[in-house]
Amino acid sequence: MRHLSAPELAAWLADASRPAPQLLDVRETWEHEYCHIPGSALMPMASVPLRLQELQPDAPLVCICHHGGRSMQVGMFLESRGFGEVYNLSGGVNAWAQAVDPAMKRY
Repeated sequence: MRHLSAPELAAWLADASRPAPQLLDVRETWEHEYCHIPGSALMPMASVPLRLQELQPDAPLVCICHHGGRSMQVGMFLESRGFGEVYNLSGGVNAWAQAVDPAMKRY
């Protein structure tokens, strides 16, 4: 698993020459409803093992949470299940709000 900063993810999403990654938000529903990175899919951490079939194992995947801890655990789990290109958003949505989208709500 590789770590990705918020500015690096923003640059990747803006680069039309690269395939867009899957954005997997592993926070709880209320957290995602309160604030999220546009385009991210909600899959709370506890449900990931039961919903693996919803993910594309051969596509790049960025795991997202509030600060980066839960998403790192999910990323390690996904790698152990054969997902090849897994990234953890360092600092999570908190870092995204600080570096990329200052208008985003914070909690």
